Amino acid sequence: MALDLNDPELEFADLVTAYQSWVMAVINDEKLGGEKLLTDEITEDAFHAMRFLPDVVTSAIETTLARVYDVDEEELNSLLYPEG
Repeated sequence: MALDLNDPELEFADLVTAYQSWVMAVINDEKLGGEKLLTDEITEDAFHAMRFLPDVVTSAIETTLARVYDVDEEELNSLLYPEG
Protein backbone atom coordinates (compact mmCIF):
# COMPACT_ATOMS: atom_id res chain seq x y z
CA MET A 1 0.00 0.00 0.00
CA ALA A 2 1.79 3.12 -1.15
CA LEU A 3 0.66 6.08 0.87
CA ASP A 4 -0.78 8.92 -1.15
CA LEU A 5 -0.44 11.89 1.17
CA ASN A 6 -2.73 13.91 -1.11
CA ASP A 7 -5.56 11.41 -0.79
CA PRO A 8 -8.46 13.05 1.06
CA GLU A 9 -9.49 9.59 2.29
CA LEU A 10 -6.16 9.05 4.08
CA GLU A 11 -6.75 8.54 7.78
CA PHE A 12 -4.60 8.59 10.89
CA ALA A 13 -4.96 4.81 11.10
CA ASP A 14 -3.31 4.49 7.67
CA LEU A 15 -0.25 6.34 8.98
CA VAL A 16 -0.14 4.14 12.08
CA THR A 17 -0.42 1.00 9.94
CA ALA A 18 2.39 2.14 7.65
CA TYR A 19 4.73 2.80 10.58
CA GLN A 20 3.72 -0.41 12.36
CA SER A 21 4.33 -2.46 9.21
CA TRP A 22 7.85 -1.07 8.93
CA VAL A 23 8.72 -1.83 12.56
CA MET A 24 7.34 -5.35 12.24
CA ALA A 25 9.24 -5.96 9.00
CA VAL A 26 12.51 -4.79 10.57
CA ILE A 27 11.98 -7.05 13.59
CA ASN A 28 11.14 -9.98 11.31
CA ASP A 29 14.12 -9.48 9.03
CA GLU A 30 16.71 -8.70 11.69
CA LYS A 31 15.62 -10.78 14.70
CA LEU A 32 13.25 -13.55 13.69
CA GLY A 33 15.04 -14.70 10.57
CA GLY A 34 11.87 -15.29 8.65
CA GLU A 35 11.17 -14.58 5.02
CA LYS A 36 12.32 -11.04 4.22
CA LEU A 37 9.40 -8.65 4.50
CA LEU A 38 11.05 -5.23 4.34
CA THR A 39 10.66 -3.50 1.00
CA ASP A 40 11.53 -0.04 -0.24
CA GLU A 41 7.82 0.76 -0.39
CA ILE A 42 7.25 -0.19 3.26
CA THR A 43 10.26 1.90 4.30
CA GLU A 44 9.19 4.89 2.22
CA ASP A 45 5.63 4.77 3.55
CA ALA A 46 6.89 4.58 7.13
CA PHE A 47 9.16 7.59 6.69
CA HIS A 48 6.30 9.58 5.18
CA ALA A 49 4.05 8.53 8.05
CA MET A 50 6.67 9.60 10.62
CA ARG A 51 6.40 13.15 9.36
CA PHE A 52 2.80 13.29 10.59
CA LEU A 53 2.76 10.94 13.58
CA PRO A 54 3.46 12.40 17.02
CA ASP A 55 6.52 11.03 18.81
CA VAL A 56 4.33 9.45 21.48
CA VAL A 57 2.56 7.37 18.83
CA THR A 58 5.74 6.09 17.17
CA SER A 59 7.22 5.41 20.60
CA ALA A 60 4.12 3.49 21.68
CA ILE A 61 4.24 1.37 18.51
CA GLU A 62 7.93 0.60 19.01
CA THR A 63 7.51 -0.22 22.71
CA THR A 64 4.50 -2.45 22.13
CA LEU A 65 6.06 -4.40 19.28
CA ALA A 66 9.34 -4.76 21.17
CA ARG A 67 7.43 -6.39 24.01
CA VAL A 68 5.35 -8.59 21.73
CA TYR A 69 8.40 -9.89 19.86
CA ASP A 70 10.63 -9.98 22.97
CA VAL A 71 13.17 -7.48 21.64
CA ASP A 72 14.97 -5.08 23.95
CA GLU A 73 13.80 -1.52 23.26
CA GLU A 74 17.36 -0.22 22.88
CA GLU A 75 18.19 -3.03 20.48
CA LEU A 76 15.08 -2.25 18.45
CA ASN A 77 16.07 1.39 18.33
CA SER A 78 19.48 0.44 16.95
CA LEU A 79 17.82 -1.79 14.32
CA LEU A 80 15.40 0.93 13.24
CA TYR A 81 17.92 3.77 13.25
CA PRO A 82 21.35 2.16 12.79
CA GLU A 83 23.26 5.36 12.08
CA GLY A 84 21.65 7.21 15.00
